[in-house]
Amino acid sequence: MALAQLPLDAWHRARGGRMVPFAGYEMPVQYEGIMAEHLWTRDHAGLFDVSHMGQLLFSGEAFDVALETLLPGEITGLGEGRMRYSLLLAENGGIHDDLMLTRLPAANAFEIEGGAIYMVVNGATKWDDLGVLREFLPDEVVINHLDEQALLALQGPQAVTALERVVPGVSALTFMTAAAFEWQGNPLWISRSGYTGEDGFEISLPGDAAEAFADALTAQPEVKPIGLGARDSLRLEAGLPLYGHDLDLETTPVAADLGFALSKRRREQGGFPGHARIMAERESGPIVKRVGLIVDGRQPVREGAMVLGSEGSEVGKVTSGGFAPSVQKPIAMAYVPLALATPGTRITLAQRGKVHSAEVVAMPFVPHRYVRKG
Repeated sequence: MALAQLPLDAWHRARGGRMVPFAGYEMPVQYEGIMAEHLWTRDHAGLFDVSHMGQLLFSGEAFDVALETLLPGEITGLGEGRMRYSLLLAENGGIHDDLMLTRLPAANAFEIEGGAIYMVVNGATKWDDLGVLREFLPDEVVINHLDEQALLALQGPQAVTALERVVPGVSALTFMTAAAFEWQGNPLWISRSGYTGEDGFEISLPGDAAEAFADALTAQPEVKPIGLGARDSLRLEAGLPLYGHDLDLETTPVAADLGFALSKRRREQGGFPGHARIMAERESGPIVKRVGLIVDGRQPVREGAMVLGSEGSEVGKVTSGGFAPSVQKPIAMAYVPLALATPGTRITLAQRGKVHSAEVVAMPFVPHRYVRKG
């Protein structure tokens, strides 16, 4: 099956982007090197092309009530321009996908009247997500797949300085808020959010305007284009899970340490898939739990490495791992038995016949630097 191309495909190649297959697309994994791009984003601002992600709009009759039958978060009470992290759940309490949603205000970049929810889902799962949503939501809910929209993420401590020059007014946004803007006659939907643990923004815009807008951003001295490799190492340092690796259909929100995505009203009232199992795990604890690890030495452990019990048998598994440029140590995420999940616990890992020692630590590995209201 042929790989799809991003709206900025030629733009990436012209800037030296090394293209690789990812989520059905050809995407830039790096430009000048993962380590350099990672550190540039931590100190300045990096521009990521995330147009492979699925951008969806939900409108029609009682669309927010209907979405609460599949998602465990507070949606009906979500204010205009406010964002929420949530989970698309399966009947067994496992996770189809993790996602971000925002309630559109009356004035929005998509010209939807009568209210709507804007949702961003993972690129690798967007077609499956659409299948689940269309199967289980009532016909009165209208789903629009914004497949002609590009999505760019500008991340790092200097992102606000650079973007404010190009799109005046964005500095008024705070973490997990969004609003409509305009640039050279093009409608923009901008949120103050991201996937790096840094301050930053995600910008949805028409695909045919993406190249000129990317040029305007990278003309700012704080901004460089950044590839998938650094995006992965940044999110790992930030303790953020990646679907298909740290989350899947067999993993519950409680095991994944994502209990914050279960709002109090929804926990009490239920009405979402897997409610009984998830509440039982909240009460008694899951069998395994996602934790952070700092690995001794300099050799990173990778996804698939085994967590060993006291008798040498496999009791858990590493789901993400690598060398952390900002920490200057190997780090990882793993699912371990609840008895081993307390920070400070020493555990043993095995990978390709080699044994490694590690310590369970609280996440994130690098403090988040979100700009919150007040």
